[in-house]
Amino acid sequence: MSTEINCGQVRGPVQMTFARSKEPIVPLDMFITRVAVTKAEDAKVDEEGGKVSEMGRKSLIPYGLYIGYGFINPFLAEQTGFSNDDLSLFWDALTMMFELDRSASKGLMSCRGLYVFTHENKLGKAPSHKLFDLVNVNRKTYKSILENEEPTPARSFSDYKVVIDKDKLPDGVTLKEII
Repeated sequence: MSTEINCGQVRGPVQMTFARSKEPIVPLDMFITRVAVTKAEDAKVDEEGGKVSEMGRKSLIPYGLYIGYGFINPFLAEQTGFSNDDLSLFWDALTMMFELDRSASKGLMSCRGLYVFTHENKLGKAPSHKLFDLVNVNRKTYKSILENEEPTPARSFSDYKVVIDKDKLPDGVTLKEII
């Protein structure tokens, strides 16, 4: 850990990857008006009535479907005392993480799928990348009205279809769909 002094390494039983968007995102810039005085000098009333509003800009992503991966290390769980109750609490936190943190910038962010693979032993029964390949998120296709029309960007989760190939689940591995 990089600080002014060498703090060593921080490791725990739960590791998460950065989430990446399924498709390229389409960022938009919006212009906004703020009607809130933030400086004392702006609150002073002059001959023209004082400052009432201010223009600004806000970036917005109309829709993005992000996919991330997580891992639970059973050996680090033993070392740190991470229990099944802790794991259950973690699943609850992931599924509800945006429910009490709404804002204009976050909109209706939510966790749309949580797929948990469990192995019958601590060393695992299959590599994680092979298990992750069993869960596929595909864009639904729509017939174009016009020939050669470019596909439109996704605007909701219903623009996608989640397909899970449960028939290829290796022996000794179970899959639980939490949401």
